[in-house]
Amino acid sequence: MNTSASVSRSGAASMTQIALFAALMAVLGLIPKIDLPMGVPITAQSLGVMLAGVLLGPRRGFQAIALFLTAVAIGLPLLSGGRGGLGVFLAPSAGYLIGYAPAALITGLFMYWLPQRTPMRIAGSALVASLMGGLIALHAMGVAGLMFMAQLTFKQAFFATLAFVPGDVIKCVLCAIIAHSIARGMPDWHFGGRRD
Repeated sequence: MNTSASVSRSGAASMTQIALFAALMAVLGLIPKIDLPMGVPITAQSLGVMLAGVLLGPRRGFQAIALFLTAVAIGLPLLSGGRGGLGVFLAPSAGYLIGYAPAALITGLFMYWLPQRTPMRIAGSALVASLMGGLIALHAMGVAGLMFMAQLTFKQAFFATLAFVPGDVIKCVLCAIIAHSIARGMPDWHFGGRRD
């Protein structure tokens, strides 16, 4: 009976964390966006993608972002600038939006694999994981979206996405700082979903 209660508590905790990170994405959407000429705004929400992967791990990070994107798709105005609905998935920024959930998954996988013995190692691992998932993987999907939705060549899409790189590197550093603070304040936190 204790095992069943423990599994039930664990499942409830996972669902709560998934819902909270989906809500965090919505809160980050309240920070005003910066519109760029190519139709892809600069927003704070990619930081939420990085944090979901680093703090929840690949599976729950993916689920949290997928829940958020589902809410956006049904029309809730949760994206920066109060945007929502299926139309946002047909805009030039569609590759970035669709890439949010896979980017969280990739970030979580790297975080799971990287060393986590001390708060400083956790911060370093969070930086590498968010660079791999929240920067490289997300921008690769964004470039594909720009090529498909905005009919840009690969070269045009690649140079267009470079405008986001400095800000996203700052978000990766912020993610590492947040992970370091959590590691110091909550030493039992399972970064990347790891249980060791």
